[in-house]
Amino acid sequence: MEPQLPHRVSDAVATVVIDRPAKRNAMTAAMWRALPPLLDALAADPAVRALVLTGAGGTFCAGADIATLAGGAQQAQRLAVDAEEALAAFPKPTLAAVRGHCVGGGVQLAAACDLRFAEEGALFGVTPARLGVVYPASATRRLAALVGPAAAKYLLFSGELIGTGRALRTGLVDEVLPAGGLDARVAEFTRVLVSRSALTQAAAKEFTDGRAGREAYWAAQAEAGGETAEGVAAFLERRPPRFTWSAPASG
Repeated sequence: MEPQLPHRVSDAVATVVIDRPAKRNAMTAAMWRALPPLLDALAADPAVRALVLTGAGGTFCAGADIATLAGGAQQAQRLAVDAEEALAAFPKPTLAAVRGHCVGGGVQLAAACDLRFAEEGALFGVTPARLGVVYPASATRRLAALVGPAAAKYLLFSGELIGTGRALRTGLVDEVLPAGGLDARVAEFTRVLVSRSALTQAAAKEFTDGRAGREAYWAAQAEAGGETAEGVAAFLERRPPRFTWSAPASG
């Protein structure tokens, strides 16, 4: 049976699982193809306020299944880039929850998320130099923007694996949790995310990702949405805010 990307939505959080533990969750061509339409469907679901990407069992993702490269590295790379770009374009907050190995295409997916939380003992590596593969330009730029040029070159030139300590120092991960603490922290943090203003989050995501020319759009959304008035009222009344803004279908 072809491996799948099982997913669920609970308490406004969509969780997508890379589920191929017998191969350390290495992504097949079919899995790469399946991710963009799945993300489109979840993005369009008004019940979804945030997304978590994780791996089944004790690993996140060992990258692309090397067997797929035999059919042409360029085709396999295009599929991975399409999935990476779809994840980066997801309009709501995304978080990669990483255990075990996060290697190659796994780093592509994790880096395309807004945030990355890792369990102590996780290992990260970008390994195309071991195979003679040219890492995609988009993924290279995203990695360099995340960790800086020197750290990106270290990873890309050497193909060496790094632990959570170095990953945290370079900015590749945002938080490192002790063994057994990842799920609880992810659940806690996503509860925070879904309690905040989706308007603020959506605008901030566009601005930090470098999308230009949308200042007037977001100013109009803020004025029409009533989010600020609700936030101020909730603060003064010492109650949780009830934010109601959601992205217009054409936004």
